[in-house]
Amino acid sequence: MIADETVTQTGDFGAGATDERSRGERACALLRQQILSCAIAPSSTLTEPGLMARYGIGKATCRVALQRLAQEGFLRVVPRHGYVVTPITLKDVEEVFALRVQLEPLSARLAAGKIDVDRLMALERACRNDDKSLGIDTRIGIFMDANAAFHMAIAEASGNQRLVKVLGGLLNEMARLVALGFGVQKTKPEIRNDHVSMIEALGAGDGKRAEQIALRHVTTFRDMTMEKVIASLRDTYAVTPIAPLRSSP
Repeated sequence: MIADETVTQTGDFGAGATDERSRGERACALLRQQILSCAIAPSSTLTEPGLMARYGIGKATCRVALQRLAQEGFLRVVPRHGYVVTPITLKDVEEVFALRVQLEPLSARLAAGKIDVDRLMALERACRNDDKSLGIDTRIGIFMDANAAFHMAIAEASGNQRLVKVLGGLLNEMARLVALGFGVQKTKPEIRNDHVSMIEALGAGDGKRAEQIALRHVTTFRDMTMEKVIASLRDTYAVTPIAPLRSSP
């Protein structure tokens, strides 16, 4: 578990900022990315003094960022102590996939015959790229970006903008689930045949087959993710009650 005092400094938000709002937005963007990637682990504690010291930011900038992240649901306020990063639970995994298993088969059926096959093939190759010279966290990140782009391309081809919006939100949530499940276990998700089969069905305009493959694909990935998240929650003690915040050393 990463406490507030172990957050890595990555830059000075004061330089070149035009006002407190822009500095707060930059701080918020960085902290959000670290939470989504689990660089700041679920159930970690954050304090204004700890973040101010690590990032060289002012109190107002820090407060803007933390309050915005709390409004977005990434943090919860602990009065007189600080903030706690929202934990990941098995219910989160179940709820995200309960929606994906309904929406993605529909997305595939609607997109059949309308998809840019060459674009999907390029994204599929990016998903399978596994450059061993890169660290596991970087490889997982590359996979997640390409995989999300693959599924969003199908959703966009469906022509249903509400479906695109909802699925986009679900895939953003997936980033943290995968980062915890696969990142902590130091293994990259493996997608082998489903993407290629789906591209073939979509290109051929076979909506029914594309729908079936999408359903199989999502349920398989759900089972993989659930297994990894359970192991990671156990290994990181992220399901235990949140302890009171410690004072800075």
